[in-house]
Amino acid sequence: MRQIYRYIIYMVAIMLLASCYPIRRVGLLQERSGLPEYEKGEYELYRLQKNDELELRIVSLNMETALLFQSVAVSSVANSSFTYRIYEDGTIDIPFLSKVKVAGLTLQQAEQKIENELSGFADDIIVKLALSTGTFCVIGDAGRGYFPIYKDRLTIYQALALSGGVSPSADLGHVKILRRSVEGTKIIEFDIRPKSVIDSEYYYVYPNDVIYFDFSKRRFWAIDSYSGFLSVISSSLSMLVSVWNAFN
Repeated sequence: MRQIYRYIIYMVAIMLLASCYPIRRVGLLQERSGLPEYEKGEYELYRLQKNDELELRIVSLNMETALLFQSVAVSSVANSSFTYRIYEDGTIDIPFLSKVKVAGLTLQQAEQKIENELSGFADDIIVKLALSTGTFCVIGDAGRGYFPIYKDRLTIYQALALSGGVSPSADLGHVKILRRSVEGTKIIEFDIRPKSVIDSEYYYVYPNDVIYFDFSKRRFWAIDSYSGFLSVISSSLSMLVSVWNAFN
């Protein structure tokens, strides 16, 4: 009987060591040695890319301009909104204009360029652009799916909250973001645990980002809750007792 007690003690000790998710592995905003220290970086405005869809809104007090751009406003303010896709050559095709190249520009720069192109129709034209395809994607050992970028400067923490959070078994030390740019797609890898992520180049989420959380090597052994741990212990003890009784 003493031998079975020894087996039980060994098994419990192994399970305690293997089943834990220590805070150093799953905690965010940590300040400790051993974690990367990221430098602060300036926020860069998103630059439009091919296949982006833009919502274009044209505002003018000129009624002729209102009719020209199919305004349905009942007041003297023309407020027309349409959606345009950026073609492979980086241009959008606005009625009554030649193609306007906007790829590589920020939204503000594109607004100014289109206003200049439309200045011949009315002096008071104001152009407002919004990115209607402003979404990001989360895959891997975390909440999965496509989610809207509902505001400027959406942070990685806010993005994860939108997606439903990260599994405790995810590898937080090797988070990957697939990010499209004018130069092409690049893979950014970083450790999300240190506090220095704030205001670093990894802090903000951009349109079309794909955020990937790899599966931790500890996932096979790890247990998410005390009830699960107790279930494993009780099952193991029952198995040991059954084997002991079978041989004795």
